[in-house]
Amino acid sequence: MKITEKSFGKLVKLYTLENDQGVQLSVTDFGARIVRLQVPVDGHYRDLVLGFNTVEEYLEKDHFMGATIGRVAGRIAAGKFNINGENYQVDLNENGNTLHGGSDSFETKIWESKKNVTDELATVTFTYTSPANENGFPGNLNVAVTYSLDNANGWSVDYKAYSDVSTVFNPTNHVYFNLDGDPAKSVANHDLQVEADYYAPLDKNKLTIGKKQSVEYSTFDFRHSKKIAEVFEGDNTQNRMVDGLDHPFLLNKNNSQKIDARLVSSDGRVAIDLTTSSPAIVVFTANFGADFNVPMRHSTFNNHGGITLETQVTPGAERYPKFGSIILNKDERYHEHTLFSLEF
Repeated sequence: MKITEKSFGKLVKLYTLENDQGVQLSVTDFGARIVRLQVPVDGHYRDLVLGFNTVEEYLEKDHFMGATIGRVAGRIAAGKFNINGENYQVDLNENGNTLHGGSDSFETKIWESKKNVTDELATVTFTYTSPANENGFPGNLNVAVTYSLDNANGWSVDYKAYSDVSTVFNPTNHVYFNLDGDPAKSVANHDLQVEADYYAPLDKNKLTIGKKQSVEYSTFDFRHSKKIAEVFEGDNTQNRMVDGLDHPFLLNKNNSQKIDARLVSSDGRVAIDLTTSSPAIVVFTANFGADFNVPMRHSTFNNHGGITLETQVTPGAERYPKFGSIILNKDERYHEHTLFSLEF
C-alpha cells in the first residue's frame, strides 16, 4: 500500500492511493473529489471513472464531476425548508431551485487534507468547515470526507459532520462510472442491478413529487441485473422526460448482508458491488443530449457516457417526511459510509 502526492494546479494537490494488486485511486483536495480510478485488465490500466487532468478543466467543463456534493445533494424546491418551525431560504442556482447546495459550494472549495497508510489500508481525509449562512444554510458545519483503498480491492467514501446549529445535510459523491474505460461509449450495454422495490418519480423540473412508485413491471425494475439500454429505448414517460435515469431508488434494507447495487462492464471484465449505509441511490445516466461532446483525457465525454450511483437520502425529504430526514440537529454526529468492491 502506498500514497503518492503531486501538484494538481495552484494550491491544489492530487493524491494517488495504490494497493498491492495495482489498483490506483486518485483524489484531490479541490472539492474533496475522486479524479481517477484505474485497475489492471489484460496487462493494461483501464479507467473506471470519468475525470479531467486539471482543475481548470473541472471549472470549465463540469465542476460537479467526482466531487463531494453538499450541503444538500440534489434539488431543494424553491430553495425553501423549515427546521424546528423556522423557515430558511437558500441560494437558487437552477430554474428557481437549489441544486447541489447552491452556487460555488463544496465542489469548488479547497479542503484540508491528511493521509495515512498501513499494510492493509491507504486513506486520505479531507476536511472543510462550511461557515454559517454559506449560501443561506444555517450553522457552522464541520465536514470530514475520507477516501480509502484496501488490499481486498475495495474503495470507500466515508462522511462525518456536525454543526453548532441545527441545519440540513445530505451529501453525496458525484463520480461517474464507465467500466469500459471510454466515456465516448454509452453505458447502455453495462449491466445494472439495484436492490430497490420503489423509486421516486420526478416532475418536469426534476423535482421529486413525494411519491414512492413500485418498480414492478417497469423499466425501473433493476432487482435482477439487466442492460441499462432499456431506459433509453423504452416508452416509460419518466425515462423519456429525462432521456434515461435521473431518479432516486429507495433501497431495500431488510438484509444487511446483501449488496445494494452492482454495475458490470459491457465486456464482463470489470464489476463494482456497492454497499451503503444510506437509504437511497440516485442513478443518473449522464443525459446531456445527442450533441453533447466534451474532450476528456484521451477521449471525449459523450451523451450517456457515464453513470452515477449517488448514495444519499432521497431528494425532497425536506418536503416529504416519507423519504426520511436530512435535518442534522445541533451537535448531532452525522456518519454515513459507502463501499465499492471491485472485481476485475
